[in-house]
Amino acid sequence: MARRPSRASAAQVLVRHRGTPPGGRTVYAVHPGALPVGVWANLAGALPPGTGFAVLDLGALPAYLEAALDPDASDLTVDGLIDSLTGVYRAAAAESGGGPATFVGWSFGGVVAHGMTERLAPGERPDSVVLLDSIAPTDTYKYEEDEGIDPHIVLRWFAMFLGAKRGKEVHARPLPDGSDVRDGLELLLKDAVADGVLPEGTPPQSMWKLFDAYTAGLLRNNRLTLPYRPARAGTPLAQIKAQNSLIQADPTLGWSEVADHAVSAHTVPGDHYTMLIRPDASRAIAGLIPASRPAQLVKPRRDTQ
Repeated sequence: MARRPSRASAAQVLVRHRGTPPGGRTVYAVHPGALPVGVWANLAGALPPGTGFAVLDLGALPAYLEAALDPDASDLTVDGLIDSLTGVYRAAAAESGGGPATFVGWSFGGVVAHGMTERLAPGERPDSVVLLDSIAPTDTYKYEEDEGIDPHIVLRWFAMFLGAKRGKEVHARPLPDGSDVRDGLELLLKDAVADGVLPEGTPPQSMWKLFDAYTAGLLRNNRLTLPYRPARAGTPLAQIKAQNSLIQADPTLGWSEVADHAVSAHTVPGDHYTMLIRPDASRAIAGLIPASRPAQLVKPRRDTQ
């Protein structure tokens, strides 16, 4: 059983990249881990002068890490995460003078950012929530644990992650029909070496270890969202997908199912991970905070609660 880490402080959860001048807007980004919290520096630097930027880091919450390392011992819920970050946000907003705010949630962080917004009193809420390639916690995108996620999908996502971690793109070949995850990892290792992402002689065990850690995070987030039912979104939502998104076909990744307003849909360069790293993507995202003229409006659906 994993050892229980010490309790995180609010200072560890909140990472300020830019201070907020009196009365200025603050952008709060909810970060779900996977990449280091410093990847937000590009976006912070691309925002207009006078805009503060802070990250609410889920990875600084011990219970969130434990839920991946030792799921059987975890009683963590999405509501618990929302409660933790809401308290930190309230303290940070008071410290910065209570000016206007925008929430940004990348990946699973979008689920928590939306949940925080609907948990806050109307006068405390941000004026918009910007979702960065974030999949809505609706039944459409939940996977029963005994079914698992299609290995073709997971390996494509893992190839993106590996490339972002190493600063180079992996041109991964499609997984042949009938192949299992181990076959796919062997192919991906060859492709990563050929692209210079991994050095020659990288042992397969290193790839499998990294993949196991990556999938532990995916499965944790899926377990957390399975029983969770999001509140309807009264605050305007904008979905900014990566050009090479986790899921290509759906422009809002399910958020139109829970929104009371039309969801503005946009696309920026990169993939799910490099959209936080590439300067051109950061500049494009900064221009949509708070969302300006939407590239496409997707009307809300009311058949999912």
